[in-house]
Amino acid sequence: MPDANIIEQIRASSRLMVRELGFMNSTLAATQYSPSAVHSLLEIDSRQAVTAAQLVQVLGLEKSSVSRMLSKLIQAGELQEVPSPQDARVKQLQLTEQGKDSVAKINHYATQQVIHALEQLSDAQQHTVARGIAAYAQALKTCRDGEPQPDSRPFTLHRGYLPGMIGRIAEMHASYYSRHYHFGHFFESKVATGVAEFSARLQQPCNGIWLVLRAGRIVGSVAIDGEDLGNNEAHLRWFILDDGCRGSGIGRELLSEALAFCDRQGFSAVQLWTFSGLDAARRLYESFGFTLTQEWQGEQWGSAMLEQQFTRRHPSSER
Repeated sequence: MPDANIIEQIRASSRLMVRELGFMNSTLAATQYSPSAVHSLLEIDSRQAVTAAQLVQVLGLEKSSVSRMLSKLIQAGELQEVPSPQDARVKQLQLTEQGKDSVAKINHYATQQVIHALEQLSDAQQHTVARGIAAYAQALKTCRDGEPQPDSRPFTLHRGYLPGMIGRIAEMHASYYSRHYHFGHFFESKVATGVAEFSARLQQPCNGIWLVLRAGRIVGSVAIDGEDLGNNEAHLRWFILDDGCRGSGIGRELLSEALAFCDRQGFSAVQLWTFSGLDAARRLYESFGFTLTQEWQGEQWGSAMLEQQFTRRHPSSER
């Protein structure tokens, strides 16, 4: 049984957060929509397309309540129903262009809310808050779901090499990008070769790799290469999560660990290369201070894409 004082502290803090985040109001995040509608838009955005039944499970609400709320969002022009690519009889929900604009405004509002609160805390306190909220939120979800299943066990972070890491990171990249962007063997080979070469340099203090583990299985990764760019700049590489990890907060925790390492190492900047269309990842990068610095048409991933470079500069290096 947890300590009674801890229980009361968490209850009091939870009530305060509910009030300060605006959940006592009839609308949320400077929109005209209820909290459940706002959360629905965000969940549909993060998953690209979901069914109403899947949304019922995610939100933990009654089917009838979700159905009425979704009907209102469709009538308002925020959502549209489209046939599932796998089964045309199944209808999926997607954001309209209006819905995408609404989600962008919600994300901006929420990001600024978090930034203003974190500015009141030290760097160490910020990391403590991020880890604590993620762990507590996952614990609450586990209670709602019942007995933990293999795919809902707590995540752990591991820094450094693990046997099978190279193949697993390549597998996660290949599986995700082949499904969504039709990348093939060229891309998988490029990832595997790069991770293998980098692994031989992990003994250098300017390099690091962090792995997300669940039940002993690698389900996420990110690396910081402090050597390949030179000029006292770090290269953020191989940031990936299994589908089952998305929305859990572990991606933010993973990225937070890697960037805290960069700040301790004193890198003047952190660079990453990606391509247009990975909107959820872009929002996460931007929340950590990355900005888009270059865009160009290229084929380094094996297909013609609008490639992008994002840069996060160390505060002490900014003029």
